[in-house]
Amino acid sequence: METYTVTVEPIGAEIECREDQTVLDACLREGIWLPHACTHGTCGTCKAQVLDGELDLGDASPYALLDSERDEGAALLCVATPRSDVTIEGEVDVEAGVEVHPVRDYTGTVVGLEDIAPTVRRVRLELDRPIPFNPGQYVQLSTPAGETRPYSLAVAPADATTIELHVKRSPDGAATEGWIFKDLAVGDAVPVSGPYGQFFLRPARDEPILMLAGGTGLAPMKAMLRHIEDLDSGHEVVLYHGVPTAADLYEHEWLQEFAAAHGWFTYRPALSQEEFEGRTGRVPAMLAEDYPRASGNVAYICGSPAFVRDTMKALMKARLFPRDIYREDFFDSADRAAGSTVVRSPLIRR
Repeated sequence: METYTVTVEPIGAEIECREDQTVLDACLREGIWLPHACTHGTCGTCKAQVLDGELDLGDASPYALLDSERDEGAALLCVATPRSDVTIEGEVDVEAGVEVHPVRDYTGTVVGLEDIAPTVRRVRLELDRPIPFNPGQYVQLSTPAGETRPYSLAVAPADATTIELHVKRSPDGAATEGWIFKDLAVGDAVPVSGPYGQFFLRPARDEPILMLAGGTGLAPMKAMLRHIEDLDSGHEVVLYHGVPTAADLYEHEWLQEFAAAHGWFTYRPALSQEEFEGRTGRVPAMLAEDYPRASGNVAYICGSPAFVRDTMKALMKARLFPRDIYREDFFDSADRAAGSTVVRSPLIRR
């Protein structure tokens, strides 16, 4: 197995990268925090310029890496592997007050499986050792077929040995219908790596928090809520959780109880396809109604690309600007095939 040297500019860091290893993975394992999100060549967040050397561009979506960009020497580092010593120019993220946790490998043992909605399963894994992470980040699970899938951590860092994931069943999904909802059983060993992602709570920001979750985008929000509770930080938090029907409204009772026990937290469920005791409609519309002016808040958005796009539009129309918005987009095979429609801006934080 060949190993090559990757030089990361503008910081001049040199790391070793195997020919079967992505450049992003090698960097994250050395604590070099390059921008990334989907880690599967779909979103384009990790796009960087190759200054010298040769990369195999891998399975990069043609929507995320255009032919013209390929011709100009760009690459998606999450799927690109080295074929020689390489020099890349990346946007190295250094954010004051944020701890960077290098990616590491773990072995998880399944200790709990529970269907919490018609298409959502709670998976609890006991790791061989604690995983340090920032609340909101995600891990990758390796399937029996050797593929990887990302899932957000739904626990606070204080609970870093037994982790919780909220997995949505995807039609014909190799990792869901073909494994997690089919053969995965309590006692099974699962390879886990992480943490990944730049979507996480910034506790140093003292503004009131808007959490805007679509479907299983609730998972990282739950981790953030638990961490805020542990910190006793005094943050005011309003959570919107948007789903189609009442049956999809998982964690509803827990969130009601959490709101009753914590005066700083408000829970606003939203159903888009049926009536119930709460409000009906999509989260962006409710947000526009509740916050005609959202300036003075900080927002965290997690959900499908369409959910993120529409919610961001509502926030920006309400005068909440990109520096105050953090987001996580859940991409699947359909998004990859159709191309991303998410609002893009270098100022919008992940």
